[in-house]
Amino acid sequence: MSTVSAPASARQSFATWRAALTSWWKDDPHLASLLRHHRPAGAPHPIDTAALRAFAEACAGPIDRMVIETNRDEHLPALRRWDGHGNRIEEVVFHPDYHAIGRAVYRSGVMSRYATPGRELETLGIVYLLAQDGEGGHCCPLACTAGMIKILQAAASTEPGAHADWLERLYDPDYDTHFHASQFLTEVQGGSDVGTNALVATESAGGWVVTGEKWFCSVIDADLFLVTARPEGAPGGTVGLRTFVVPRKLADGAVNHFEIRRLKYKLGTRSMASAEVDFRGAVATPVGDFRRTVEIVLNTSRLYNSVCASGLLQRAWREADGYARARIAFGQPILAFPSIARTVARLKVEAYAARSMSFHLAATASMGTAPSQPAWRMLVNLNKIWTAQTCPAGMRDAIEVLGGNGAIEDFSVLPRLLRDSLVLEAWEGGHGVLCAQILRDAKKLRLHEPMFDALAALAGGTAAPGGGLPERIAEARARWERLLALPEADAAAHVRDLVEELRPVAQAAALAAEARTPGSDPLLPVVIDHLLVTSRRGWDPLEDAGLAPRIAALVAPLPGA
Repeated sequence: MSTVSAPASARQSFATWRAALTSWWKDDPHLASLLRHHRPAGAPHPIDTAALRAFAEACAGPIDRMVIETNRDEHLPALRRWDGHGNRIEEVVFHPDYHAIGRAVYRSGVMSRYATPGRELETLGIVYLLAQDGEGGHCCPLACTAGMIKILQAAASTEPGAHADWLERLYDPDYDTHFHASQFLTEVQGGSDVGTNALVATESAGGWVVTGEKWFCSVIDADLFLVTARPEGAPGGTVGLRTFVVPRKLADGAVNHFEIRRLKYKLGTRSMASAEVDFRGAVATPVGDFRRTVEIVLNTSRLYNSVCASGLLQRAWREADGYARARIAFGQPILAFPSIARTVARLKVEAYAARSMSFHLAATASMGTAPSQPAWRMLVNLNKIWTAQTCPAGMRDAIEVLGGNGAIEDFSVLPRLLRDSLVLEAWEGGHGVLCAQILRDAKKLRLHEPMFDALAALAGGTAAPGGGLPERIAEARARWERLLALPEADAAAHVRDLVEELRPVAQAAALAAEARTPGSDPLLPVVIDHLLVTSRRGWDPLEDAGLAPRIAALVAPLPGA
């Protein structure tokens, strides 16, 4: 009688695990819970869950496989600067699967939803599902395109009909005819010091042109570039800057007087093309107030960043949890070992926490006025830091669970997701830049006050082991007041510590608001307790009698699994 060899049995366990991954929806009850909470029955623009379910299946199947393919070294974007007749084309050539992914993404209506106010939550649900396959070359372009749409919509609100042709192409759900956009703000001497930007804008009878270089230009294949430039004779600093839209091509189809120096050789997000660019009198159109335009860009990108980080964390949990159930060691699944269970539980809690605050911000952004509200402005910057910090840590946790297999690129997506997560930390503001802005907003504008009021409203009367959530929020508020009373340099030295302290408390508040919604995810109370207990100052795991029961609840199989 033949017997199955031990290696064959192990491979079969892995194959069974992978074969069960057919949808990014069915193992994510929190996503459905979030959507019910933020868009209850009868609300304007109800969520099209059927469309999200269909897209979640595509993301778990063909899109995931194609993203893996387009991230292979031999399939990365390449620069083709000339056509066969010697005409400059400045074209970026992608692997065919890159465009196949784009067609699937745009068929979902991800950008066309922006044509109807109030549907951004649904759009970001699509982005969240896509991000579970990594940046994939398309998450960053979606964020940039969303930012451009909002900028042009704002311009059209004061000048009806302005930029209607561009908006129509940006909304277009047909990938082969749509426009996508990018923002080229960074110059080599600038970075976060935007006031030193030196791209020159010149006005003549024929309109505006821009001349100079931009240092970090992601989505270099875009059809529309948003750039910051300084008109000739304008003062230095940000006060002298204006924003312009530079179309990729002129009306006759020729390249709009720019040259790509080279594509960036990056750590992560490698199937999305970034470059250095020289503008040589490129035709440009002024658009919007500088400060308001840049604010729209940054707010949109930071919100997208946090939603993408939430998607990466969910995928990291899924990889670790599934592997820990399939991998047998010493006669049992490794999830049975307490140290592994605790790591998997921590990943699950971090995914819940990041998702909760990110979708709260997405839902309030969908209402239209939230980005101009003080609490939202503070929280979108804080949340960008929180999710960007926990995301790489989550990737490392998941890789630890997979052991040596976690370092193998064709065994797991985790090495690529780790690289992408590190890029998320730098995307649209490193932690130091954001902390400086947060401190400035709190000291000068007192924006922390409405923020803490908003967190208290989210928390309600929620109690938790080791102290109720309202009390934790009040304690955090008092510590922020102490920080703000310090001299400027001392406050700047300590602000990041208080930003990190606030994370679990703020995330627990968002989770608590969800938990009060009828039919919410039954795991939410456990997640809230775990966040608050383990983040309490002086927490001693040896004295935490509830730790083991919480871990058991967090790693229990989903109902029906």
